[in-house]
Amino acid sequence: MIGVYDIVIVGGTAGGLSVAVSSLRSGLDRIRIVESGHAVVFPELVGESELDIGYGEPMVSVEALSDGDPGGGLVVVNTSKSSYRTRVCLIADRRTAEDWRPPIPVEVTDRVHVDEVPVGPEDDVMIVGYTDHAVEYTATACAAGARVVLAAGGMDPTKLSPAGDNMLRRLERERRATLLYRAVPEYIGDVGGYPMAYFGDRRTPDLQFDHVIFASLRRTLTPDEVGCTPEALATGRVWFLGEPEAPGESGDGSAEESGAGVTGSRTAGLPAPGSIPIAPGHRIGVAIAEHCFPELDLAPPAPSIVRRVRHRGAMAELRDEHYNAAITHFEPAHSDLWVLRVRPDRGDTSYVAGQYASLGLGFWEPRSDDAEDRDLDDRWDKLIRRSYSMSSRILDEHGYLADAHRSDELEFYIVLVRPDGHNVSALTPRLALKQPGDRIYLGPKVAGRYTLAAVTDPTAAVVFLGTGTGEAPHNSMVVELLRKGHMGPVVSAVSVRQWADLGYLEQHRTLEARYPNYHYLPLPTREPDVAKRYLQDVLRRGELSSELGVALDPETAHVFCCGNPAMIGLPAETPDGPVYPEPEGVVAVLERMGFVLDRRNRPGNIHYEEYW
Repeated sequence: MIGVYDIVIVGGTAGGLSVAVSSLRSGLDRIRIVESGHAVVFPELVGESELDIGYGEPMVSVEALSDGDPGGGLVVVNTSKSSYRTRVCLIADRRTAEDWRPPIPVEVTDRVHVDEVPVGPEDDVMIVGYTDHAVEYTATACAAGARVVLAAGGMDPTKLSPAGDNMLRRLERERRATLLYRAVPEYIGDVGGYPMAYFGDRRTPDLQFDHVIFASLRRTLTPDEVGCTPEALATGRVWFLGEPEAPGESGDGSAEESGAGVTGSRTAGLPAPGSIPIAPGHRIGVAIAEHCFPELDLAPPAPSIVRRVRHRGAMAELRDEHYNAAITHFEPAHSDLWVLRVRPDRGDTSYVAGQYASLGLGFWEPRSDDAEDRDLDDRWDKLIRRSYSMSSRILDEHGYLADAHRSDELEFYIVLVRPDGHNVSALTPRLALKQPGDRIYLGPKVAGRYTLAAVTDPTAAVVFLGTGTGEAPHNSMVVELLRKGHMGPVVSAVSVRQWADLGYLEQHRTLEARYPNYHYLPLPTREPDVAKRYLQDVLRRGELSSELGVALDPETAHVFCCGNPAMIGLPAETPDGPVYPEPEGVVAVLERMGFVLDRRNRPGNIHYEEYW
């Protein structure tokens, strides 16, 4: 039987688990977690680290032992089931601030929740938040079998607890959650009774979910709420998980009283009698070690890799930690344009034609050019992610139409973005050096509303207008229409600089020969023997009709535009009406013909995806 514990942790939160794991690794072996519920937030860590947890043990009080007691200087943690003498007590539980509300407008309420995770298998769920709290809910929803997106705009992974950071990396690596580190919705709308997240960011399309869950900003518990006596607090051995308040902001008085001074070096000594030692999840394990275990040389909890140590071993460990897929095919159309296929280690590859997924490589990977990444020293061990629409191989190895639903790979069509002095691309110069067999990161969730859902008439004309690799989603959409036996005319027109920029030309010519209703119209603009014309010109002059015999009836036809925003030409909405850019894009031309721009809550037949 253990007489005295080194640490008793109240609450199986991310911060509490971090302290338990790091303390065990540092040499302390008498660690006890008491949890009022029947589970901790990251149950995987329990078996892996052999944590000692008492479930169903609500805390009752924390008391100090008297100086005359042989255990003087210790504190006693009383729960509903037992009493524990310990050198340190950490209160890792926290509470939701009673007046906390979602910081953005919310139109639908029964499927939008705060600090609740009422989800089940196959639910599409978005968690909104940037702290350990949000990571905890993300793990809980994933464990329930939901498809999860974490909208964590502003998240700084270095400010997560070690357990939270490691869990987030695991969920990404195992393709169980999609992380949007920089994106956060501007408001939650109601579309058909389900929440639609509007991001106001062309890099992050609006997404609809079964549930949206806000992870609130939690507050630190007070000594009174946990039954902590003044004598116990005076020992400096009762610690609280939380964010120390700035001087003048704490209801408890000085900066020292709010915990702002507890994370200094050992020379600072123990917190002053009567103070409330508080530290955040990413720091509290170190703070406790510095102040309460001077006999040990306790370092900060070690991450799973050696950070910022640029050698081959560290790069291999980083790849093992972050990458979850393999490149199976890498075919250059020319040095700056590639078709590649990616096979995930686990998870399915199903998607709807027109949707996108995320690819990623680490900043530690070499570049194909001499450009320098901004703040590379700070970001060297981080992932670069970018979303790309899925393309299609169009024809399989036997010459039949490719069936994406039977494939275990995803195909992408990517162009090298060279540095232009103002913009230094991080991902594509690293991707340029890859080859089949190399490892890569693949996001777990495919998404996007740029699909064929609006095309319900099998006789309607469907026209795809793309620039460069903006034809990627159109390749999969063309195949989908032809596989379904679409009877109306289907046109794919693409504007490129040179013939060499047409990575799928041969496959499209094969489709033309096989399907009388399909037409491929490449428009190279920098070939000496080809008259320069743009997609806008083709529409203005009625050349789809004169050259291909395809008439555009705005009552039945659909037009899909993907690529350069200047080609699309979306109007700016003003109080005086829409204002179109100059020179005009295809939207202005089509609207003069009677077409209607497809908007969030106003369906139309001009569909667009800016791809730039």
